[in-house]
Amino acid sequence: MTISNQFPNAMGSPITEDDIANYLANTPDFFERHAELLAAVQLSSPHSQRAVSLQERQATLLREKIRMLEQRIMDMIRNVNENMVLSDKLLQWAQTLFLNADSQVLPQLIADELANQFSVPQVGIKVWGVTPQFQSCNFALGVSEDAKSFATSLTEPFCGVNTGLEAINWLPEPQAAVSLAILPLRGLPVAGSTRGGLAPAFGLLVLASPDAQRFNSTMGTDFLARIAELASAALTRLR
Repeated sequence: MTISNQFPNAMGSPITEDDIANYLANTPDFFERHAELLAAVQLSSPHSQRAVSLQERQATLLREKIRMLEQRIMDMIRNVNENMVLSDKLLQWAQTLFLNADSQVLPQLIADELANQFSVPQVGIKVWGVTPQFQSCNFALGVSEDAKSFATSLTEPFCGVNTGLEAINWLPEPQAAVSLAILPLRGLPVAGSTRGGLAPAFGLLVLASPDAQRFNSTMGTDFLARIAELASAALTRLR
C-alpha cells in the first residue's frame, strides 16, 4: 500500500505533514509492518540534550502521566482524610454542646470548644432575643441594632479581612484579629419570612485569626454553615 493510494489528490503536489499524519492514523498496522522504524526514529529528550527512540520518548511521557495521576490520587486521599478529621471534630464539638445542662454557660462553651477543637485563636459570640433570665448575661449585652440588622442580612457565613465591624469588639483581643469568619445564628424559617425563607438572626459567632489567609474571601463556607446550624440549634433553649 502506498501513500498515493491513500491520498490520490496528492499526486502532482507535495505531500504535507497532515497527509502523513492522516495516513498513519488511518493505517494502524503500518508500524506492525515496519516495526524497525520505531527504534530508528530519534527524538529530543525533554529531560536532557540527548536523542532517544520514539519508544523511549513515549515511555517517558507515560511515566510522567502516571506520576501526575498518582499525585492526584494522593491529593484526593489527603483531602478525604482531612475531611474525616474535621467531621470527627465537629461531632465531638456537637456532643459537648448537647450534653451540657447549664444553659447560662452554653454560649461561652460554644466559643471555647470551637477554639479548642478547631485551633481558632479567637472566638466571640453574642445572642439576643433571649428569655428574661438570660438578658443580663454578658453574651446578651452590648449588641446594637445595627449589629442585629447586619447579622440578619447575612445569608451565609462571611469570610474576609478585618474591616472594623462592631462584632470585632466581642473578641478577647480585637487588635490581633486580621482575618475573620462571621457566622449568623438563626432559628428555623418562619411562615411569611422574606430573604428566601430565612428566619431573622438571633446571634453572631465571630472567629478570628492573626493569619490573613486563615479566613479569606475565596474559601468555601459549607463547613462554617454547619457549625452555625448546630450552634443555632443548641442555643434555642435560651430563647
